[in-house]
Amino acid sequence: MKVTVFENERVLARTLAVQIAATLGQNPSLVLGLPTGRTPIRLYHELGTLHHAGQADCSRATTFNLDEFVGVAPDDPGSYRTFMREHLFSRVNLDPARINFLDGSAADVDAECRRYEDAIAAAGGIDLQLLGIGTNGHIGFNEPGRELVGPTHRVRLKESTRRSNAGLFGGDPTKVPAEALSMGVGSILKAKRIVLIATGKLKARCVDRVLNGPITTRLPASFLQVHRDVELMLDTAAAGRLADRV
Repeated sequence: MKVTVFENERVLARTLAVQIAATLGQNPSLVLGLPTGRTPIRLYHELGTLHHAGQADCSRATTFNLDEFVGVAPDDPGSYRTFMREHLFSRVNLDPARINFLDGSAADVDAECRRYEDAIAAAGGIDLQLLGIGTNGHIGFNEPGRELVGPTHRVRLKESTRRSNAGLFGGDPTKVPAEALSMGVGSILKAKRIVLIATGKLKARCVDRVLNGPITTRLPASFLQVHRDVELMLDTAAAGRLADRV
């Protein structure tokens, strides 16, 4: 895996935003896989800044978000769709018809997962999958465990993950849904290119294990080792345990 280390989170986000804008210029119909959480917020704001400067055109791009909470309607303040609307969709010129999301409020969530897999395939697959990483090594909502599910599926969230998302639900982890829908590790690995962003010293141990440890279901992000085109974009804090690599 390629590793690129940046002085700080701001420089990382700006650099990646410029790269994405350039890719959109070369391939206006780019299919993007998008994460939520704190890590990509600065990137999304940088993309908005580039768009307003006339340097990023998203009008023909298609997006697929990684995950959504079960039992949460799309317009709920705690939904990931609301999060994306606030931090990205309202800032760029994405066509609403090209924005794809899992519906956590679907009556049949298993059918919803199958629908999502079919929609990704119909779009020609994901060209560029952006990822964050949890402190326990999860990507999307693929939590550590004895086994991992390949396609999009329903998952039960770890308490640590619910705590990390408490800010979306008034700061109360007990209000965070216990389950979510997520693209599976297999779905993620089908992307043509993957960029994982990690910032802050709390991610340093996980990053080191992803790069230097074994492939294991106990660290879902370790499966990125088998992909042919992965880049880890890190700030100096997240790269703190990689002195021999950078």
